[in-house]
Amino acid sequence: MKIVVLVKQVPDSGAERNLRNDDNTVDRGSANNVINEMDEYAIEEALRIQEAHGGEVTLLTMGPERATESIRKALSMGPDNAVHVSDEALRGSCAVATSAVIAAALRTLEPDLVICGAESTDARGQVLPHMLAERLGVAALTGARKLTIEGSQLTIERQTEEGYEVVTAATPAVVSVWDTINDPRYPSFKGIMAAKKKPVSTLALADLSIDASTVGVAGATSAVVDHSKRPPRSGGVKVTDSGDGGTQLVAFLATEKFV
Repeated sequence: MKIVVLVKQVPDSGAERNLRNDDNTVDRGSANNVINEMDEYAIEEALRIQEAHGGEVTLLTMGPERATESIRKALSMGPDNAVHVSDEALRGSCAVATSAVIAAALRTLEPDLVICGAESTDARGQVLPHMLAERLGVAALTGARKLTIEGSQLTIERQTEEGYEVVTAATPAVVSVWDTINDPRYPSFKGIMAAKKKPVSTLALADLSIDASTVGVAGATSAVVDHSKRPPRSGGVKVTDSGDGGTQLVAFLATEKFV
């Protein structure tokens, strides 16, 4: 089985994140960039499938040249190789354009199974798996907390607020996973050293026959029109009870629309 795992380099969610002033896109150049957390669970699931059923695990990422660092870190977990779609014209691409580029790259790889995180910590759109499945004409099994494989048949437990749904489909398919599906392994020293020698191929828009005018900031179907810093926290309201403390408290709660 040929498995492709989508990996994205994102600004660290534990640090301050900013938007650029010129085009209101995420300022990735000044951020501490890391592997999207949910993608680590996707990598782990792919490796477990490989261990149980054999095959090859390939990472696929779209991002600037510096995303190579995250690719190598992801490879240290155990995948066999990686493909990096990198082109200056891609900066600022919306989800629609991103799905078109990644779908084009996936067609060159012809995977049996595509696994990705259910969302990225920078955009949190949860739409890319569905868009990819639509563009590729395959099934989308999204929001999985469990995945089982029997031959070419896939079965997931789709996590919901009320419990879970059972969804089945045949390969090829796109599966997105939540962080409840497994516990990602830590890279070993051997894995870290091996990752330095694993093949990483690079694709540009020309290699995928995609017009540069359809991607990036200029080709985006959505945009942030304005942004500002979150206002600093103000001090709380102290109620001094002089016999009417209850009345003051209810009045404050009413002002904040709690009652």
